[in-house]
Formats: sequence, structure tokens, C-alpha cells
Amino acid sequence: MKKKFVQYEAEDQNGWKLWKVEGRVDVHTSDEAYRMGEELIKKNDKTILDMSQIDYISSAGLRVLLRLNKLAVKTGKRFILVDPVCTVLSILHDSAMDEVLDIRDSFEDLD
Repeated sequence: MKKKFVQYEAEDQNGWKLWKVEGRVDVHTSDEAYRMGEELIKKNDKTILDMSQIDYISSAGLRVLLRLNKLAVKTGKRFILVDPVCTVLSILHDSAMDEVLDIRDSFEDLD
């Protein structure tokens, strides 16, 4: 059974805006994911996407990450991906997204 797509945000102690997404980021959920990510990046200087509960990301989801990263760079903000599960990390690696996006193993890796 597929995990339902859920996203929510909470302030992290280090001044980063934490964005948690659970489930699948695919063609059915990518518009919603982009809208929230765009809002968070525009409102905050530093945004973290916690990927620990994302069990699948499609090309539509990868496009969301690229667009959000481009927005962050363009506006002088920081956008970091943290703790992707092995299958998602493999997709990010195979698509060479790990060369474009700032991906960290854990929250402890943040400066």
C-alpha cells in the first residue's frame, strides 16, 4: 500500500526552516510540493527538506527539487536536502542530482 503524501513544517533550533515530506513525490503530488517549497524558500533564508520519509521520487519530483534549488540560488537563500532514504538517494545519484543539489546525510552535517 502506498504511503499518503503529507507535508508539514516546523522551526528548527538552528534558525533553519524544516520542511518534512512523507510518501511519494511524483506527478500527482509535485505541484503541491512545489507550492509549499516555493513559499518556504521565499519566506525563509535557510530551508531544509527532510527526506527521511520520502519513499519514492519521480522525474516530476526531481524537477521540483531543481526548480526550488534554482529559486533559492536566484534569491540568495539556502536549500538543503537531508537524510534521503537509500532508494531516493540512489535516484538522486543516478540522475546526477547529487552534483547539483546540496544533500547531507544528517542534520548534524549542517553549519
